[in-house]
Amino acid sequence: MKILVINCGSSSLKYQLIDMTDESVLCKGLCERIGIEGSKITHQAHGGKWSVEVPFPTHTEAFMKVVEMMTTGEGAVVADKSEIGAIGHRIVQGAEFFTKSEIVTDAIIDKIEEIAPLAPVHNLAHVHHQTMPPKAYMYGVPYEMYEKYAIRRYGAHGTSHRYVSMAAAQFLGKDPSELKMVTCHLGNGSSITAVDGGKCVDTSMGLTPLAGVLMGTRCGDIDPSVVTYMEQKLGIHGQDMADYLNKKCGLLGISGVSSDMRDVTGAADQGNERAQLATDMLKYQIKKYVGAYAAAMGGLDCVVFTGGIGENDDRVRLGVCENMEFLGIKLDEEKNKLRGQDIIDMSAADSRVKVLMVCTNEELMIARDTLALVTAK
Repeated sequence: MKILVINCGSSSLKYQLIDMTDESVLCKGLCERIGIEGSKITHQAHGGKWSVEVPFPTHTEAFMKVVEMMTTGEGAVVADKSEIGAIGHRIVQGAEFFTKSEIVTDAIIDKIEEIAPLAPVHNLAHVHHQTMPPKAYMYGVPYEMYEKYAIRRYGAHGTSHRYVSMAAAQFLGKDPSELKMVTCHLGNGSSITAVDGGKCVDTSMGLTPLAGVLMGTRCGDIDPSVVTYMEQKLGIHGQDMADYLNKKCGLLGISGVSSDMRDVTGAADQGNERAQLATDMLKYQIKKYVGAYAAAMGGLDCVVFTGGIGENDDRVRLGVCENMEFLGIKLDEEKNKLRGQDIIDMSAADSRVKVLMVCTNEELMIARDTLALVTAK
């Protein structure tokens, strides 16, 4: 069976068409900078690679271009869409309704739309953190808010954290149950997760993917009173303020340049002080989470970087790991600059904690779950 996997981020759409008879990838690609100037698609098939700049105002246009690239031209891998046996799609926020993969029905779509406010820049465009203990996922609001409205920490990027933590353990020749890891999924949306013995025990995103570290357009953790104060000053409330926090803040809001880390770094290199501040804030906040989660787990064996920024930005990785020797983290700066491998051990020879770059493969995890569902008796 051929399974198409769609993995939407807030400004990206990754895809793979996988032949599940041997888990071979027939084609794969990335639509990036969706909703941002300079959007493009990169499509890979038959050993070739095609990159085309094309406007993607929304994820819909991006998906239609994916279908076109798969079925026409030099990069075509199927003659017709009917050759695709199933489609697997990730959603960011499943709340307490979806704790495992499900066959999509009208009722499922209705429920996704119902909980869309919990992931406002994801679910309507398109979680595996159910192992967290209550002390990690509860908020300091009246308990009835949890009982009546399920207000709690949920997190996001669960499929990615699950994949890279398993891949890291395999690479290190360890059983996941033996390891205390901090996995850093860094992209336009970013989340940090504490994985103790193969299970998520804490994660940086919260009720929605707005919480945690500074992101492309999201503010990350802020004092709740900042919100009410800004409402008074700006004269916007409710959904308008939610849109402001989700779409106008983060790297974009601080730098004034872009929500894309590559653009922000480029501006910083040209002397833009606000862009430099944005990059410094991101590295500092990630560093704090790594230290906090090491304390929460009572130790640390491995730090994993993944996602668009985590896999490709050596300066972010260096900034996070600098001056962390007290925690056992020591980066080899030359290894940190290596590219082109699925897993790279960037640890210095005398580092007590392993530092790895692991290319995430959420699509393969989704494809396996999809196959299991559609072939279940």
